[in-house]
Amino acid sequence: MAEPHARLDPAKFQDPVVTLTGAPRAHVRLRALDTLWFNTGTLCNLTCGHCYIESSPKNDRLVYLSAAEVGEYLDEIERLSLGTSLIGFTGGEPFMNPELPAMLEDVLSRDLRALVLTNAMKPMHKMKPALLGLRDGRLTIRVSLDHYGRRVHEEERGHRSWQPTIDGLLWLAEHGFDIAVASRRLSGESEAEIRAGFADLFRELGLALDADDPLALTVFPEMDPDADVPEITEACWGILGKSPESVMCSSSRMVVKFKGAARPTVIACTLLPYDPRFDLGPTLDGATGAVVLNHPHCAKFCVLGGGACSSG
Repeated sequence: MAEPHARLDPAKFQDPVVTLTGAPRAHVRLRALDTLWFNTGTLCNLTCGHCYIESSPKNDRLVYLSAAEVGEYLDEIERLSLGTSLIGFTGGEPFMNPELPAMLEDVLSRDLRALVLTNAMKPMHKMKPALLGLRDGRLTIRVSLDHYGRRVHEEERGHRSWQPTIDGLLWLAEHGFDIAVASRRLSGESEAEIRAGFADLFRELGLALDADDPLALTVFPEMDPDADVPEITEACWGILGKSPESVMCSSSRMVVKFKGAARPTVIACTLLPYDPRFDLGPTLDGATGAVVLNHPHCAKFCVLGGGACSSG
């Protein structure tokens, strides 16, 4: 087992077929496209300390998707009879994309469920009128609270970022939206301690959220691409008692649009938008192949950490 602060051997996660020890590298087949994510763009009103996608007010490496581009992928889902049930929107801050309301309206009009990940701050408030018109039992707004306490949250997201997010969360609850919360293991506490802290916070705020429900409160593992982590071999499934179908890439894909690109492209994993090895091309039809678990995030977040971005 690696030491707590051991650094990743740069020879790991290189060969797509075998690990550094020569063992067959694990891969995951797409069981079904249950969830399709759209990254609406990397621009964000915050610059967080550990943002996996490096979102900020200046990062437009992934540019805004248009509602028309989203509609083309929704059409492809129908044309290919993919059976997708959930459409997720992430960023950046999705509410900074001016076409998000039109995207949501399109999704809901097709009787699909929608999930929006947000910090619930000023960009969301600017879209309140449009958002109120989209209240629907199939729309869930998941608010990012990095801890149940102000200090840890603001250490990650910046000074005076706590109360605006709490205000946004309360506004959503008061207006009847289906809400959830996403947190992280930044504090070094156990997941049980984090959930207990959130239970107290939810009671204090008067929110009808069950902190023990992993759909109501998602607690994500941390990702350090430089920290040592085991490579995942085919034998690991049996050793760990896990199935490839438990990993996100067995049931989801993400659409992004790179700055300067003529059209969007499909990425195998929401966590790996910048790694060309996980770029599966412009269509969903061409993105149904197996994904090789050839990145530290595959091991630390998904297989060993049990992380998943969708709401079930």
